[in-house]
Amino acid sequence: MGLNIEYIDGQTPINEEEQEGLKIPSITTREELDEFEQLNIEKAIQWTFGKKLKAEQLFSEKFIKDLHKQMYGEVWKWAGTFRTSEKNIGSKSYLISVELKLLLDDVLFWYNNQTYNAEEIAIRFKHRLVSIHCFANGNGRHSRLMADLIMEKLYNKTFFSWGSTNLVKATGTRSNYIKAVKKADQQDILPLIAFAKS
Repeated sequence: MGLNIEYIDGQTPINEEEQEGLKIPSITTREELDEFEQLNIEKAIQWTFGKKLKAEQLFSEKFIKDLHKQMYGEVWKWAGTFRTSEKNIGSKSYLISVELKLLLDDVLFWYNNQTYNAEEIAIRFKHRLVSIHCFANGNGRHSRLMADLIMEKLYNKTFFSWGSTNLVKATGTRSNYIKAVKKADQQDILPLIAFAKS
């Protein structure tokens, strides 16, 4: 039967080769996929509980990949592996490691030098991470969880509320999130910070 996904604004399509990486053949719809991915993400959040992470650990390619694998490894064979296909957004696939290294160096500098406050560091990092689009799927959810972990692990603050709703579904809240991301694309980070706290 195969996977039949209808994409909404801001979602990056998964190509046929990537779809072949689906570990659960009974999944055929976006709703089923979302459900299984959400269960996996909840396990990933539990995996982070009690972990003491220093900035150098959190801001590493290894942790970026490990977290993605924890979030999606029960659903996708390629979880935790950088994409090799080109998407409608993001860096060229062959530049992902280079772009990510630049971001990780930048965020460590911001953190060590207190260039921005905690919220702005977390959201600037989240925005640049999703802009690179390291993985075939799940980049938005992965980058939001990374921002939350920055707040919790490095600043001992609570997670962001992200509009207090599921941003995977086509809702007015998701539309507001996409608008805030597009403003951040134009170097105006404040709406995305405000949304994350809403």
